Amino acid sequence: MDFQKIADLLESDLTLGTLEVRLANSAEEVKNAQELRYRVFYKEMGAKPTPEMSARELDFDAFDEHCDHLLVIDNARAGNKVVGTYRLIRRPVAKKLGAFYSASEYEISALLQYPGEILELGRSCIDAGYRTGATMQILWRGLASYIFRHNITLMFGCASFPGIDPKDHAQALSYLYYHHLAPPAIRAKALPERYVDMQLLPREAFDPNTAFDNIKMDPRSGGNNIPPLIKGYLRVGGYVGDGAVIDVDFNTTDVFITVKTELITDRYMRHYERSNKRENILP
Repeated sequence: MDFQKIADLLESDLTLGTLEVRLANSAEEVKNAQELRYRVFYKEMGAKPTPEMSARELDFDAFDEHCDHLLVIDNARAGNKVVGTYRLIRRPVAKKLGAFYSASEYEISALLQYPGEILELGRSCIDAGYRTGATMQILWRGLASYIFRHNITLMFGCASFPGIDPKDHAQALSYLYYHHLAPPAIRAKALPERYVDMQLLPREAFDPNTAFDNIKMDPRSGGNNIPPLIKGYLRVGGYVGDGAVIDVDFNTTDVFITVKTELITDRYMRHYERSNKRENILP
């Protein structure tokens, strides 16, 4: 089974009830994603908008015009139907703009040397009323389809903990550093002027066989949690970079996530190979 056939099959499986996932295909849909981002990042999470963002109630920057916007759309919803989004930036777009977005926080030269197509994930958010397994499932299906379609070998980006005091996340940050630090060949490092040491607790504080499931993952529970999105990346073999970064404007503590897509593609290859055997979908 080849990647093109997998991509075609995934694209036929991108609806779930009233939800569908696809790329934005108009300026209006990009604006709807920017409205969702503003609602989540600024109104809900306490980020600090520029005066223009505040006046328009949109989250936007110079990257938006050139990247791909992956959308989860609820076709049964009135008004703005966009309920989830990812911003996707591939190597040609970053080259055109001069850098990937995450280069403002991390030194990523090792990743730029990685062979094949690489993909930066950013501005991920889901509407408060749609933070369910179903929404995450279809969003990841859409991301997997994009990975197959463009033969992505490596994806990366910044993921966030709420708030700007890393001590609130001492357990989670320390655990990530000791047990999920990226190998040197694909390791990003926080820029010197922004570097925050993640080793806030000693290595001996964690049993690697039990710590992952014992660290609280619900952001509403307070400190020492691993947010669900970061935990999802770890489950597909993700790594973290060296150092956290405080993003005062977004009111977050950021970590760098790197994922080799081979585990994601293998998962879908196995899934559709099983389907093929059962239903003779493919020759």
